[in-house]
Amino acid sequence: MVNRDLYLDRIKRLIDLDVIKIITGIRRCGKSYFLNLIMDELKNRGISDENIIHIDLEHPKYNYMEKRKELDDILIPVLEKNDGKKYLLIDEIQNIDEWEKIINGYFKAYNVDIYITGSNSKLLSKELATLLTGRYMEIKMYPFSFNEFLDYKKELDHECIIENELKTPIENLFEEYFQYGGMPLTISADEKDKIVTLQDLYSSIFLNDIVKRYSIRNIGLLQRITKFLIENAGNLISANSIYKFLKQDKLSITPNTIYNYLEYLEKGYFISKVTKEDIIELKEINNSEKYYLIDQGFYKSNLEEKLMNKGNRLENIVYLELLRNDYKITIGKINKMEIDFIARKKEEKIYIQVAYELKEDKTIEREFKPLLEIKDNYPKYVISTDKDDYSQKGIKHLNIIKFLKEFK
Repeated sequence: MVNRDLYLDRIKRLIDLDVIKIITGIRRCGKSYFLNLIMDELKNRGISDENIIHIDLEHPKYNYMEKRKELDDILIPVLEKNDGKKYLLIDEIQNIDEWEKIINGYFKAYNVDIYITGSNSKLLSKELATLLTGRYMEIKMYPFSFNEFLDYKKELDHECIIENELKTPIENLFEEYFQYGGMPLTISADEKDKIVTLQDLYSSIFLNDIVKRYSIRNIGLLQRITKFLIENAGNLISANSIYKFLKQDKLSITPNTIYNYLEYLEKGYFISKVTKEDIIELKEINNSEKYYLIDQGFYKSNLEEKLMNKGNRLENIVYLELLRNDYKITIGKINKMEIDFIARKKEEKIYIQVAYELKEDKTIEREFKPLLEIKDNYPKYVISTDKDDYSQKGIKHLNIIKFLKEFK
């Protein structure tokens, strides 16, 4: 089993803490598996099987449930037993109507430690935040990191599907990760099935967590917007720029509809938005943001090879690694130049530029120059696939594999 220590270390600190633990993330990124890891940890702490209650609402045994009474009928008799503290783990809780009221009721009425998962950020809506004020902690899960990918490949005893004799084994493994992403189902699929698996995952997310959940009627329009975002992931985008693009085809659409669809794609954890800030003027720049995919494999499953930008895909991987490590991220602007990422965590701040390769002098200048303009003493990095070290003038150059394997 891949331990997913990044998340398990966080949950260990929360066990028996008087808050509801909410585990969120894109469908099939490993949340159900993570609940199993939590149950193992509880058993290791001496909790009896009888006091651990696990319900997977997508399992055939429970997937008929939609109403709160159906869940109450099963859980209340167990929770009311006076035989010690209960540990309640519910997978895909958003499938139950008024689930937030149910969970809040269990939390207040019984001696219970609660862990729930969901594939839609409705779990942290304004209404829920009001209902559970001060009573929940969120753990955001993402597809496998490169280190987790390596662990899973080893566990599966699967050979790398990339066989480039000019590259080292670890470089070939990175190329597989770069191409197909970190979704567990994709990694475990045979080479000939990886694209189909990614397409099936995409369809499931698109239909269940976006179209069905938000009762979208103009599915074709949503598909157009989604493909535009995939093609332009890592580029500056605004709802207005999408509007102008779609108006070229004389589609009947309003900017408000685009805003709504972008929000739905975010709430389905398919994309993640990053805003832009002016480093000198210390202010946010409105209507100028970037969108990244929550798994880089969706590039390959949705675009022709000729449309894929390697630099943007590498940037996507770095962005996800920063998210996994709990950094708050913005894009930076200094004078007329751009910094790919400003990443903050507590008192820490780092600046990062990403380029696929740095071999040409003009590329080196383009990537290092914005960082040289920043006058503070926070760490500054340029990340690429190059093996040679291009570090200069206090700016550290890192190979992408080294960054992914060692970054904390």
